[in-house]
Amino acid sequence: MTLDYRHVATWMRDAGPLSDIVISSRVRLARNIKGFQFLSKADAQQKLELLEYIRAGLMNSDLANELTFLKIQDTSPLEREILVERHLISKHLANSQSPGGLALSADESLAVMVNEEDHLRLQAMSGGQQLMETYQRLVKIENILDERIQYAFSPDFGYLTACPTNVGTGIRVSVMLHLPALKLTGQLDKIFRAANDMKLAVRGFFGEGTEPVGDMFQLSNQTTLGKTEIDIINDLISEAVVPVVDYERKAREALMDEKPIELDDKIFRALGVLTNARMIASEEAMYQLSLVRLGINLGRIEGISLETINDLFLFIQPAHLQYMNNSELNPLQRDMARADYIRHRLQQ
Repeated sequence: MTLDYRHVATWMRDAGPLSDIVISSRVRLARNIKGFQFLSKADAQQKLELLEYIRAGLMNSDLANELTFLKIQDTSPLEREILVERHLISKHLANSQSPGGLALSADESLAVMVNEEDHLRLQAMSGGQQLMETYQRLVKIENILDERIQYAFSPDFGYLTACPTNVGTGIRVSVMLHLPALKLTGQLDKIFRAANDMKLAVRGFFGEGTEPVGDMFQLSNQTTLGKTEIDIINDLISEAVVPVVDYERKAREALMDEKPIELDDKIFRALGVLTNARMIASEEAMYQLSLVRLGINLGRIEGISLETINDLFLFIQPAHLQYMNNSELNPLQRDMARADYIRHRLQQ
């Protein structure tokens, strides 16, 4: 089944708590199925059997009416790239030649990857800082599946996973943060140092292995063993999210107080570029959109909604541009289409 990707996921438009800085909250659980080989040891036939076993478990459960199931190998390369851009599958799964799957809710707040690194990767997402609410929603899904699928579990080590760093709870908790003021004031290094000291991971817009663009940073736990899931979430909120949000707010206040003209110049130059450019690369567009988003949050720009800017962060990505234009575009054509699309949306 081919899905329509012209809409924006609910979690991207949900103005949840602290949404001026915290774009989204994500909770992911890594699980493997008892009686099946880890994927690194399984052959193609075993992976296919596992895919069908999990698909049947999902689609015969109480979740069936909420989910659409895609076999990754039945999707086009473009659709796989769109799913990566929407944070619904990993690049690893998108590029895999082995049987893989995705179960997806209509609002895209729930996604279940099958045969990625582990047999199952259950993911829930929400707008703003809603980590605990997102976790509680995901646990309900996990419990429904537990009635039909038996997870690989050790009394000594907890949930067994393909990567030792996920053993224990198998939980990854992350927030997407918009930190333009910390970048403008040259204070990002202290965030990276503090994250390293707390054994947290800082990644880019598309997660592991990607560089930050548009002043967007993913902050997540790295420790999954020795703490409860609740403790991991509470620690991330209290030790990382709350302080970083405070740092960013103070940096924004300092810019407003100490360099208001320079700040306005950057913000309105960015708006000028976006409303007039005829060609623009994705990295530059993300940078300029970041400044405009900052300007909206600081009350410097009126008449443009945060929802529009959040939409643009997604729809200017290469695969989405080609999907909306219904044609394969080379880099030059994408830069032209991106500029056209941004101008059109900002003028609405």
